[in-house]
Amino acid sequence: MKHKEYIWAYLFVAAPILGFMLFALIPLSYSVYVSFTDYSGYTAPVFNGGDNYVKLVKDELFWKTLLNTFYAALSIPIGMALALGFAAALNQKIHGIRFFRTMFFLPTISSIIALTLLWKWIFNDTYGLLNYLLQFIGIQGPAWLSSELWAMPAMIIQGVWGSLGINIVLYLAALQGVPSSFYEAAEIDGANRWEKFRHITIPCISPTTLYVLITSIIGALQDYPRFQIMTEGGPNYSTTTIVYYLFQNAFRYMEMGFASAMAWILGFIILAITVLNFYLSKRWVHYE
Repeated sequence: MKHKEYIWAYLFVAAPILGFMLFALIPLSYSVYVSFTDYSGYTAPVFNGGDNYVKLVKDELFWKTLLNTFYAALSIPIGMALALGFAAALNQKIHGIRFFRTMFFLPTISSIIALTLLWKWIFNDTYGLLNYLLQFIGIQGPAWLSSELWAMPAMIIQGVWGSLGINIVLYLAALQGVPSSFYEAAEIDGANRWEKFRHITIPCISPTTLYVLITSIIGALQDYPRFQIMTEGGPNYSTTTIVYYLFQNAFRYMEMGFASAMAWILGFIILAITVLNFYLSKRWVHYE
């Protein structure tokens, strides 16, 4: 009986392991090799040493797209702060609260393509809803998506809105898990609302904050589809992120080796930031 249990256990484990080997480990290993070659995808790879990585360091456009990626990631702290504020409001016992919770979460389960096209219409400088509303208060709206100055702020606004749904749900779950006895003890000690939020709520939900921060950073550094749909990286590469630049090199210019090198550099950047976040979290994340 014990032997049969081991057999079934290994069979269940074999499926995800086999899937990882075929669809992740082997392609990842091959991409490491390709990053050291001159490879177009049509001909056999030709080993060129570390030329792709040297080219990457010297490529000014790579550094610009990397900077654009971190610029776009400004949506993370803004979105986290707004999500926490909305979650705190939705945590109150008021009439119709379930409706508002559903409305905030709805974009999370909607098609990202459809939502991005909707925002592209909102930001349209000629007939877009945003500039139409700005006219009512006497403001001439800018050319949001066709201006080097305003294109990235527009993407940040859209990024903040897009991340609100899931982050609100996560923060709401964390807020509901804070023991009410903590607040009762604080009230006895004379703590006001801000002091309770600062010294009880924030420390108690800090594990959730760490999770939201890390997943948001990983997602932001790999952000691609909405930039392709809304701006196609323009104008003048002002909204070209590193992943969009990687896509262009791989499938438009057919420089697979160069694109693979870029992908691994991005992977190490994400790994370094994640490790740093876990290290620094010892100072501000409280699990008990």
